[in-house]
Amino acid sequence: MLKALCGLLCLGASFAVFAEPSPEQLKEFDKFFQEQVQQQQVPGAAYAIVYKNKIIRAKGFGVREVGSKLPVDAFTVFRIASVSKTFAGGLASILASQGHFKWDDPVNRYLPDFSFKTRSFNNKLKVEHLLSQSTGVIANAYDNLIEANFQPERILPQFQKLDPLCTPGQCYGYQNVLFSLIEPIMQQSTSQDYASLLRQNIFEPLHMPTASVGYQGFLDTENRAIPHVKAKGKWYPRTVSESYYRFAPAAGVNASAIDLGYWLIAQLGYNPEVLNSEQLQYMTNKRVRTVRDLRRRQWREHITDAHYALGWRVYQFGQEQLVYHGGWVQGFRAELAYSKDRELGLVILLNAESNVVAELSTHFWSTMFTAMQKEDKASLLAGCKLPEKNSTKKAANC
Repeated sequence: MLKALCGLLCLGASFAVFAEPSPEQLKEFDKFFQEQVQQQQVPGAAYAIVYKNKIIRAKGFGVREVGSKLPVDAFTVFRIASVSKTFAGGLASILASQGHFKWDDPVNRYLPDFSFKTRSFNNKLKVEHLLSQSTGVIANAYDNLIEANFQPERILPQFQKLDPLCTPGQCYGYQNVLFSLIEPIMQQSTSQDYASLLRQNIFEPLHMPTASVGYQGFLDTENRAIPHVKAKGKWYPRTVSESYYRFAPAAGVNASAIDLGYWLIAQLGYNPEVLNSEQLQYMTNKRVRTVRDLRRRQWREHITDAHYALGWRVYQFGQEQLVYHGGWVQGFRAELAYSKDRELGLVILLNAESNVVAELSTHFWSTMFTAMQKEDKASLLAGCKLPEKNSTKKAANC
């Protein structure tokens, strides 16, 4: 009996029955989400849950702006800040596959005027290092100048004062300015602007109804959330700043929960005509370890390993792998994550700088993974068989 039980459970190492989130689980998260948002008095928020090739839940809460009665819904557009990096990684993967540039091309092939203090480092900086946050440069280099509203052409020469802390490709250092150098590389190799490339290669083929790039794109959207910051215990609306929009690959995309739901469906492999399995795998291959992520509030209770890939983070969340990215820009928070194995994804958007976003994300993933793992064991003990990948058929013998 023990041998039979062990054999059946050990079979889970090679396959398991991945259950769909139940209506009760979805209802519980919806209640938790609403309670947490109200407790923190966040003006407006939205979320979407994706399972396989469908958005199975999408809702908005609160208002677009304090003092307004205009509601947030699943189509309300937010600034997604650094979640924009996932789009840069996806677009770069598409263009590289089309032969417009190579991942191991030296950056100075496209930007000959860009230089570090020690010029011998220049040829060692490759295109892939930009999107994998492995340039070796001290973290967040010259973000202060972005926030001071400097134009990119005034910031880039500043790197002639710096040297990488390690050989590019060898260590992690989160960047916005250097990450965004992928934009001129794309423009030079395709003769098209970044916004047009995103629209033609991602937004339109994925039928993302409200996604846009840039400051004007945000202003042109009628159903948009207004940013809020906290002062003296209250949330106050702020004017949207143009500064980070000038670094579009790093922080320039605007999107709704519905838009990002469709983006997650593509990450799960259901739009191979846009992003095929080879591109998706390459994007999420681990490049550099990100030890600091292991100390993140809320997340540190759950993750045991963390890496940066290409515009995505890859976390070991208990027994599960989670592909993730967060975003934070004045007045907005955003988080996007998915489990490839579970074919499950989550979008969270806030129009306030509240840390409740981490509480919401970790609660969702810890409860969902725990429930699914229990169902896996029960199904295996019942002798259920795994349906084929991407199949709409239910598991047999259950």
